[in-house]
Amino acid sequence: MSNLIKSNSVISLEQIKELLRQNQYAPPAAEFDQAQLVPEEPAGPDEETISLREQILNDAQSFAEERLREAGKQCEQMIADTEAQIDAWWLEKRLEDEQMAQVSREDGYKQGFMEGSEQAQAELHQQWEQKLVEASAILKSGYEMREQIIQEAEPFLVELSCAIAEKVIGRQLESAPEIALELIRKSLSRRREQGVIALCVAPSQLAFVQAAREELNLVIDSQAELQILPDATVRDFGCVIRSAFGSIDARIDTQLSEIKRELIQLAHQSDEDRGIIDERD
Repeated sequence: MSNLIKSNSVISLEQIKELLRQNQYAPPAAEFDQAQLVPEEPAGPDEETISLREQILNDAQSFAEERLREAGKQCEQMIADTEAQIDAWWLEKRLEDEQMAQVSREDGYKQGFMEGSEQAQAELHQQWEQKLVEASAILKSGYEMREQIIQEAEPFLVELSCAIAEKVIGRQLESAPEIALELIRKSLSRRREQGVIALCVAPSQLAFVQAAREELNLVIDSQAELQILPDATVRDFGCVIRSAFGSIDARIDTQLSEIKRELIQLAHQSDEDRGIIDERD
């Protein structure tokens, strides 16, 4: 307490004790007779004591108030520091929570993106496989349709081709009759035999072939006899050669019919081969 109270207003403890002794034991009065001594009421504290006591009480009260003020300031400071620490802690926790939430959102976004990407790739792959299957089916159907069209068209094409060839050959022979004569000569050259050889031609071509008899005799055997006869079954520019050993049909329509038959047969054979290949696949 002596350290906190001003030095000019502080009374030492020894002084206080001395004042108390003085008040308790007052100095003896003039000597009286022992018999005349009458007991008196003890005297109260003097003004100096009372002043000292009040000063002590005031100093104590001032010291207590000062300590209370300091304690209040310290408490307020501690409360402010604590609130600041609490606010800082809450701010730090909010930042951590926001960072964790951001990380969680990013992780969720990445995971969702990866899952969505994988799902999209799977769906795209499935669609691509489905498209391939559909394209393969369409392609196979196209091949089958083409083969069917070819199979249905081949006989018609053969017929058409033979008809066109017959017309072209007929026109060519009309414009160049020597070609028909060359065909007859080649047919006769294959009959190296003796006896009668009958050359049957179309009635319209009889005079033309008769005019070329000498030329035709050169290609047969010298011992053979060539007879040129009209035959209504022979069309223009063709011929039929008959002898004792058989006959040769050299008519143009007969040769075209044979060619047509061979072509149709080849077409059917090709269809059978394609069917066998398809079964193996």
